[in-house]
Amino acid sequence: MRTQRLDTSPQAIAVAAELLRRGELVAFPTETVYGLGGHALDQTAVAAIFAAKGRPTSDPLIVHLATAADLPRVAVDIPPLATELATHFWPGPLTLIVPRHPHVPRAVTAGRETVAVRVPSHPVAHALLVAAGVPVAAPSANRFGHTSPTTADHVLADLDGRIAAIIDGGPTPIGIESTVLDCTTNPPTLLRPGGISLEALTAVAGPIQTYHRTTNKSETGFVSPGLLDRHYAPDHELWLFSGPLPDVLHRLRIETETALAAGLRIGLLLPAEDLMLFDDLPVEMESLGPATEPETMAQRLYAALRALDDRHLDRIFTRDLDEAGLGRALRDRLRRAAARVVFVN
Repeated sequence: MRTQRLDTSPQAIAVAAELLRRGELVAFPTETVYGLGGHALDQTAVAAIFAAKGRPTSDPLIVHLATAADLPRVAVDIPPLATELATHFWPGPLTLIVPRHPHVPRAVTAGRETVAVRVPSHPVAHALLVAAGVPVAAPSANRFGHTSPTTADHVLADLDGRIAAIIDGGPTPIGIESTVLDCTTNPPTLLRPGGISLEALTAVAGPIQTYHRTTNKSETGFVSPGLLDRHYAPDHELWLFSGPLPDVLHRLRIETETALAAGLRIGLLLPAEDLMLFDDLPVEMESLGPATEPETMAQRLYAALRALDDRHLDRIFTRDLDEAGLGRALRDRLRRAAARVVFVN
C-alpha cells in the first residue's frame, strides 16, 4: 500500500489527525525537518515508528505538543528553567528534556525517566497537533541514520509504503533539527545544537554545559536523539575536511584531483564562494549558499546532500563550518554524517 499524500487544507489535516488518533503514522512538516508522527501515548503506535524507520529502541523520540500548556500531559515536576525557556522559545525549534509523566510509554524515552518535548512553530504542524488532540511522538521522517528530510519527496524516497500518510507542506524553513537542552541537570546541558543557538539560550538560562558521552549502566538508552556518533549520513561516502580555511581548500583541491585521476566520481558540497575555486574540474557540485549566511546553508544542507547522493558518486567532499551561532549545528551535522574526517594542519 502506497503512502497517501495529503495537502494542507483543513479537510486533509482532519484526515491526518484521525489517522494519528487511530494509531497510524503520519509524516508532517515542522519548521526544522519533516517529522514522522505517531500517538505518543499509544504503545503500538510508538512501536510502529521504530519499525518504520528501522530505529533502535535505545534512541528516544521527541514528543510534540500543540501548546506549552499541554506540557503537564507528558511531564511532571517541571523545572522552573524549562518553564522559563518555554516562555521565551516556544513555539520554536527548541526541545527540552524534563521528567517523564507516567502516562508516557518508556519506549518513547528509551527507558529513561526523562522525556524530550517541544512545541513546533510550523503552522501545519500546529494545526495537526490541535486537530489530533493528542501528544505526538515524531522523530525525523527518514530511514534511521539517513540524511534528514526537508521535503515531502525526501520522506517518500525513504518511507513510501511504510506509513499511512504524509502532509506535503513544501520545504521546511530552517532545515536542521531542533536544539535539545536537558533541564534536569545543573547547569543545563546542551545535548544537540540546532535551530536555537547556544548564545540565545545562554542569554536566558545562564551558563550551559556541553554534553560528553558517558556510559550509564542504570539507563537503557540515550537521553536525547541526535547523540549517535554516525547519523544524518548520505548513502555514499562523505569526507569532511577540517582546519584553517586556506589549508583546507588547498587539501580539497589535491584530494579532488587525485580522486579524479583515479577514475572516481566526486561531488563537492561547499559554500558558494568555495565552489568557484573548483569550477575547472569535472565534478558534481551542490552549493550551500554564502558562507556568511548560516540560515541559508542550514536550509540547503540536507537537500544538497540528498541531491549529491542521488548521483551515485564515489565520494562527496565537504568542509567544516564556523562554530558560532547556527554554524555550531551545521558543524555537528556534518561531523556525524561524515564517514571520514580529514584534519588539515
